[in-house]
Amino acid sequence: MNLVIAPADLTPDPFNPRCPTRLLLDRIADKWTVLLLTVIAREPVRFNALRREVGGISQKVLSQTLKSLERDGLVTRTAYPTVPVTVEYALTPLGISLAATLAPLALWAATHMGEIGAAQDHFDSRAGAH
Repeated sequence: MNLVIAPADLTPDPFNPRCPTRLLLDRIADKWTVLLLTVIAREPVRFNALRREVGGISQKVLSQTLKSLERDGLVTRTAYPTVPVTVEYALTPLGISLAATLAPLALWAATHMGEIGAAQDHFDSRAGAH
């Protein structure tokens, strides 16, 4: 997904289906974005370390997500002249700002996972009774 941000003279309106803000919300609400930014926020990290840390992400999706985050100005990619080439990802100031915003969301999900599961079980048991 390529984000095309509207000219500065337009007021963002995420409730308008044509507003580019929606594309940005899609990007930052993506589970891989949340997880990757959370890991990279700790310290700059290499590609394979990211892949090991974020279980379940494929090499292709990791690469695509990192490229998108780099394009959006949230992540920097630094290649070091080693054999093989070492590539490290770090957050930009904009990425640090977003990661700080997303951290409470990830914490909320981890904290309330049991309550959500119980609510789903309760709902499903009632739905089966009808």
